[in-house]
Amino acid sequence: MIALPRPRAVVFDWDSTLVDNWGAITRALERTFLTMGHVPWTEDEVRAGAKKSLRDTFPDLFGDRSDEATRLFYDGFEAVHLETLRPLEGAGDLLEGLAARGIPTAIVSNKNGGYLRREATHLGWDRYFHRVIGATDAPRDKPAPDPVFMALDGSGIAAGPDVWFVGDSAVDLACAHAAGCIPVLVHPDDPHPEDLTRHPPAIHLPGCLALLMQLHD
Repeated sequence: MIALPRPRAVVFDWDSTLVDNWGAITRALERTFLTMGHVPWTEDEVRAGAKKSLRDTFPDLFGDRSDEATRLFYDGFEAVHLETLRPLEGAGDLLEGLAARGIPTAIVSNKNGGYLRREATHLGWDRYFHRVIGATDAPRDKPAPDPVFMALDGSGIAAGPDVWFVGDSAVDLACAHAAGCIPVLVHPDDPHPEDLTRHPPAIHLPGCLALLMQLHD
């Protein structure tokens, strides 16, 4: 297995990288799709298809009713998202290991920033992150590099080859490449279900515990 160079900082995606909250997302999307007269997605379809932010996807799905659909989604999501939130195996150990080594971390997600920060605080993880950046916090969302630059602002560390960007999807890898960071794919499936040829990872690991093993004292 490839050994990664020790990072000066690590930027993480959130859903399916450190936590699982697809239950809440699926329930909120189901309510939204049904109200808008669409056939709802299954949870597997949501996991596969809900990678970009709502402001980048809902106009294509709902046209001039995208604002209405966004309100419906967030009304449903807010009611359950803390209840359904679960850390992935080894995620807490990974964050603690990085903190113990003095390596700063940040979050860049296409989940709404307000809900994202609420979830980090709910888990007691907000203390680990220099910044938690979600959808609409930056001028553009992932895969644009803007939220990565915002997440590292004030840390004294610029985006570049000594920063890992860790995520589970092709959108995360595209964002890592755009920001000039080391793209680290964390996903249990090998081969990955998405086409990663345009923005390949530097390394593909099955989960957080495997990533923890990449840290060198």
